[in-house]
Amino acid sequence: MASLFLFCEPLVGWRQVTARPRWTTIDWAHEVADLLRGRYAKAEKVILVCDNLNTHTPGAFYEAFDAATARSLVRRLEFCHTPKHGSWLRWTPTTGQFFTVS
Repeated sequence: MASLFLFCEPLVGWRQVTARPRWTTIDWAHEVADLLRGRYAKAEKVILVCDNLNTHTPGAFYEAFDAATARSLVRRLEFCHTPKHGSWLRWTPTTGQFFTVS
């Protein structure tokens, strides 16, 4: 069994799915750090839209990295959380089709 991490940029048609053996705060922080160091390395600020899962916080970076590294990553992020009972889940089945069609 694996935990899937899905990141997407709908306006440009980009998405990335990675699998890890578990889903923890540290795993999530490493996935986002990989995006900041890779795809968004040249971006000064990245708006990260995410749900209200307790792992999706700036504190996750301080659990996963030393303070200086965490601070440098968090300063580049602007967190935008979806409403707790919002309609963001409606796009999830559409994204799921990606796994069966591709």
